[in-house]
Amino acid sequence: MHVDVRWFCALVLVSSFFLVSFWSSPVSAGKPEAEILLARATLAYENEEYEQAKTFLLEAIDQDPDNSRVLYYLGLVHLAQKQPAQAVPYLGKGLSIRPSNLFLRYQLGLAYFALPDYEKAAPPLFEVYEKQPTLDSLGFYVGYLLYRKKDYEGALAAFDVNQTQDFDTQQLTLFYRGLTLGVLGLSDQAIEELEEVQLERSVSPISSAAIRIRERLAAKKKADETKPWQLQVSLGGFYDDNVAINPDSSSNAPSVPGSTAREAGNDALRDLRRRDTKAPGFLAALRADYSFWREGPFEVSGNYSFFQTVNGNGLSELNIQDHLVGLSGFYRDVAFKLPYQIDLQYTFDFLLLDMSKFLARHTPTLSATVVPPSFTIPKIGSVGNLTSVLYRYRNQTFFKERVGQRSQNLRDGQNNMMGLLHVFRFADDQILFRLGYQYDNESTIAKQFSYSGNRLLTGGQWLIPWGGLTLRYDYDIHWRAYDKKQTFELFTDKDGSLVKRKDTQHTHLVQLTKPLPYNLTLTVQYQGIFNKSKVRVYDYSKNVGTLILTWAY
Repeated sequence: MHVDVRWFCALVLVSSFFLVSFWSSPVSAGKPEAEILLARATLAYENEEYEQAKTFLLEAIDQDPDNSRVLYYLGLVHLAQKQPAQAVPYLGKGLSIRPSNLFLRYQLGLAYFALPDYEKAAPPLFEVYEKQPTLDSLGFYVGYLLYRKKDYEGALAAFDVNQTQDFDTQQLTLFYRGLTLGVLGLSDQAIEELEEVQLERSVSPISSAAIRIRERLAAKKKADETKPWQLQVSLGGFYDDNVAINPDSSSNAPSVPGSTAREAGNDALRDLRRRDTKAPGFLAALRADYSFWREGPFEVSGNYSFFQTVNGNGLSELNIQDHLVGLSGFYRDVAFKLPYQIDLQYTFDFLLLDMSKFLARHTPTLSATVVPPSFTIPKIGSVGNLTSVLYRYRNQTFFKERVGQRSQNLRDGQNNMMGLLHVFRFADDQILFRLGYQYDNESTIAKQFSYSGNRLLTGGQWLIPWGGLTLRYDYDIHWRAYDKKQTFELFTDKDGSLVKRKDTQHTHLVQLTKPLPYNLTLTVQYQGIFNKSKVRVYDYSKNVGTLILTWAY
């Protein structure tokens, strides 16, 4: 069962979350007030706060009585509350406004099916089945209706094409398929089918909206070892030309004749490209560190950081709030005349999207840094070195990812990363050049989001001789190869086929920092992210300019 899902993203340790609209034809924008209420209702619906969602939707329908998306969600909310009779009028009116929309027709059929009013359920479900038979669980509903009509061959064909990952529906499909085989005289096959039916009741999640979070604007000032407390407060403004991570318009692909599902995917892709996505905004950040134990080469400290973005231009549903707590332990010493430091760190990251819980991450990291001997280059002079190796494990949980009426956590999983970074230090550290490599592997419940990645990192830093300015540039390129094919028609390649996703992401960061009196620092920053993917919907570019004023204690 399908629900409008939009992609969300904003400036933070990452970027990303948005609702993607699975509609079979382009949707014109409704009244602004109704659209804002619809966005709030969508978040409440995903959090299973159905009464709150209903309140927003009823206000929205007063503002815009003919908004088919609001009517669609009112139907979904009532279905989720097991009120199919109340869902029917809203879905019926929405279908009268947009008679070609398959998902309104599908949900209306399901509402009648749940009443149960099978005579009224059959026409809309059969019409959807003729155009898109592989919609989630549709084969079961059509097969059941045909079984009741004693059209056993038609029922068997519908059960055979049924696609679902819902455990209960799988079991019911096996059960009625076995009965159908028995009626058709295929007793041995019927017995074999029925023996596969399990009595346990559980639900398996199915595919969810793609979520990507990538950016974060917070830099930790170098600690003053004479103070146990370190405090940093930042305020700033930014302009983002792609808050919602709209796909690039350059990744066009024609509709594939004879494939309604692929045509619907192309329509949804065009809808995504037309969304409002440019916005100014402001951000606030706070970081506090406390070193509560120092003894010889050992040090243990705790930290907390807060980060908030507020988007303009009606994109408040993409506001990000992040809370992070951490515990770090350091050991510093000298071995074979080489200074070194071993760090062990644990952080817990809790991220909210428009004040609704979105993502939680547990991240332990082990790293070791050594200072190798310097060497001399003619006409350049002495070159210092700094080498770091690290291993990071991350366990992530996404909250309330949904498709239709079932909560999903399919992107939940683990990420393992190993990396090496070397820094060349020139002119007594006034000029730095960085070069590194990382390998990471992400394993998720839904295997189409699992990947193996290789990342090349480079960049430099220059302490400009006048004005105390520091100029920094970082560039990294990340190649990601995903394990499994995509599962929805929206996520197809340029030929309209479901394929394994392959991405190449380029990230540029340019930063100019100016120290000011009273422990203030002014930072101007540009970040550009350009992702090219074999799957069209993941082709995107993003440019963010930021001005930040930071006070440190």
